[in-house]
Amino acid sequence: MKTAVVLAKNEEKSIKTCLLSLKGFEEIIVIDDNSSDKTREIAKKLGVRVYKRKLNNDFSNQRNFGLKKAKGDWIFFLDADEKIDNKLKREIFKAIRDPQTNSGFSFKRKDTFLGKELKFGETASLRLTRLGKKNSGFWTGKVHEVWKVKGKIGKLYNPIIHQRHIGVSGFIKRINFYSSLRARELYEKGVKTNAFLIIIYPLAKFFLNFFVKLGILDGKQGFIMATLMSAHSFLVRSKLYLLWKNKGVEDPPIPPLKKLYKQYG
Repeated sequence: MKTAVVLAKNEEKSIKTCLLSLKGFEEIIVIDDNSSDKTREIAKKLGVRVYKRKLNNDFSNQRNFGLKKAKGDWIFFLDADEKIDNKLKREIFKAIRDPQTNSGFSFKRKDTFLGKELKFGETASLRLTRLGKKNSGFWTGKVHEVWKVKGKIGKLYNPIIHQRHIGVSGFIKRINFYSSLRARELYEKGVKTNAFLIIIYPLAKFFLNFFVKLGILDGKQGFIMATLMSAHSFLVRSKLYLLWKNKGVEDPPIPPLKKLYKQYG
């Protein structure tokens, strides 16, 4: 039996396409992070099982919940803004029928940004483990989570298609959210930073994406993406620095004007 698990939050524009692309899986589960739009309603109309469950800033916990609820021998994870085409579906089903010694499989992802497919940069070279045996392991990491599958990981070659329906402003909102989660995760692990790292990490990230991984060949979309990835790196380290400075408080209260005047006036 094959189970597909989909994570969603306010994805009414994408969820139908995502779920229809999974036709052929005997079980489809949607784990919805308290959407305020019609995501759950659309999913239920398509006959899939829907769980309303708060994310609580922990993506691994959400995915591990899906592992517990799934009844299939093989589990495939997809986000609501992703889909698969028939070529990848056939490749997945073939891999499940004849897994050989593999306990899981990794995928590339086809990303489109500002109307253009990104063929270079960090996103184009990324491989994600999204298909695995039911009891082969668990997801780790609150953000940028990884499925730690025990055993051999095979490679599938047709990509997952990322249906990105956001522009630069929407991307910036996501960067702000994800960078806060990552900074908190690093803080809880005892990782520290300093002014040098706050500067050098974003510069290195841009250089890696735009030049080493050839994002420059994606034109203006490649430049903007490299800049946004650099901004994410900057925000992670800046927020991490502030967490240490403020003893774990993300947004400390602003002192009264009188106190500020005495301190700086």
